[in-house]
Formats: sequence, C-alpha cells, structure tokens
Amino acid sequence: MLVKMETYFDGEFWCARGIGEDIFTQGKTLDELYENIKEAVAVHFGNTSEPISILTLSEVKLAGAKTSLG
Repeated sequence: MLVKMETYFDGEFWCARGIGEDIFTQGKTLDELYENIKEAVAVHFGNTSEPISILTLSEVKLAGAKTSLG
C-alpha cells in the first residue's frame, strides 16, 4: 500500500497531511515530522498484513535557481 503525504512549513511547524487519507501530523523539525508521519500512518491503518510505503511530496523553493532552456 502506498500512502502519499503532502508536507509543508506553515511558518511555525512542519506539517503533513494525507492525500486521499484522513491523516494529519506536524513537528518542529523535519526529523520530528518524519517520525510523526510514520506513527500517524501506523495508527491510522492499525494492524495490517500489507506492507506500507510512505511517499512525501513537498513544494520546495530554490532561490537563484537557473534553468537551462534553449
């Protein structure tokens, strides 16, 4: 089973919400957020025999990034 999570920074906390699943968690650091995501997904699905993979998606802004178009 693939669980997709959207991650973002709200100005104070790193947050994650499930895409297509009713899951939300947050953390003060990215490391804390990732641990909380694993815990939230485990609690949401409970005991399941199906392996769970978690995909995190985020919007990242790169300052000064240049493109190599034409």
